Amino acid sequence: MVSGMNAKSATAEQEFSKVIKALFQDRNVTQGGGKGFGSGALKVNGKIFAMLDSKNQFVVKLPKKRVDELVTSKIGIRFEPRPGKPIKEWLVVTASRADWAKLAKEACEFVRSRKP
Repeated sequence: MVSGMNAKSATAEQEFSKVIKALFQDRNVTQGGGKGFGSGALKVNGKIFAMLDSKNQFVVKLPKKRVDELVTSKIGIRFEPRPGKPIKEWLVVTASRADWAKLAKEACEFVRSRKP
């Protein structure tokens, strides 16, 4: 069981590396440093838009309506940093068929377009 979890984590990290590579062409995209929430997250203009959470799940920030659509179509579930406390604009991508880079680009544009 432990080796399966390690393989899953490694796969998530490999997929996230592909996302990073796809988005680093944008000079406004950075990867966070430090510790805690968002330490390895992708940011645009200093705001987080995609990350691997503490469970190595891919999480993106999208408009609530889009998150609702993706939950309904079984692409993901609402992100809950604490059990029972979902955040309306954050999605954990759970479907293996999901295109992480495409969702991250969509999240980047959503966060970039928001007023400070």
